[in-house]
Amino acid sequence: QVQLVVSGGGLVQPGGSLRLSCVVSGRIFSINAMGWYRQAPGKQLEMVAGITSAGSTIYADSVKGRFTISRDNRKNTVYLQMNSLKPEEAADYYCYADLQISVGLNRRYWGQGTQVTVSS
Repeated sequence: QVQLVVSGGGLVQPGGSLRLSCVVSGRIFSINAMGWYRQAPGKQLEMVAGITSAGSTIYADSVKGRFTISRDNRKNTVYLQMNSLKPEEAADYYCYADLQISVGLNRRYWGQGTQVTVSS
């Protein structure tokens, strides 16, 4: 059974930092792309950052220069370091992983959301 377990959300003041983690567990062949989305109350799901298995990254324009996505392939983990957080970035943050779970079968899995609150 494949699971993505997210940790690291919480309350932070404007301008503060948080680091999110997402660990993939279960029987898998390989992990391809991994990344993060977020959804604020009343808003659509928004891509935040993604990273390929080779380490190439992509970011939403709004977070470039402040957020950093990274991964540790030995630990099947993706991270999102968020600096200079803004109140409007309060949201539920979700990780995803594109997994090969058997020969020729690839699927995107999602972790549970973690709430990030940015408030003084």
